[in-house]
Amino acid sequence: MAISAEVREQIANELKQFAGDLNLSDDQKEKVRSFLGEAHEKLQEYREENPNATKEDVIKEIAKNRGEIRGRLTKFLTPEQLTKWDSAVAKAKDFLAKGRAASA
Repeated sequence: MAISAEVREQIANELKQFAGDLNLSDDQKEKVRSFLGEAHEKLQEYREENPNATKEDVIKEIAKNRGEIRGRLTKFLTPEQLTKWDSAVAKAKDFLAKGRAASA
């Protein structure tokens, strides 16, 4: 499944923010962009293959992809960059958890 222009733009915007915070090199930016795009494609495929999946099922799939991305990041981010990445992911998890609690 190809990534739509809208999704590419969202990924690019997120990458710009990460790149600014993490001071990523051009090579690192391209790798992160690729990983995020692949994770999005995997999620879309999961949704298509599991149309009756619950929100919790989708969240588990996202967490699985997040773990795979982090594993790949450890191969080329500096320890400082990885710490900042982990902090940003923790903030995102907290934000999503608060959103789920508010909708319950």
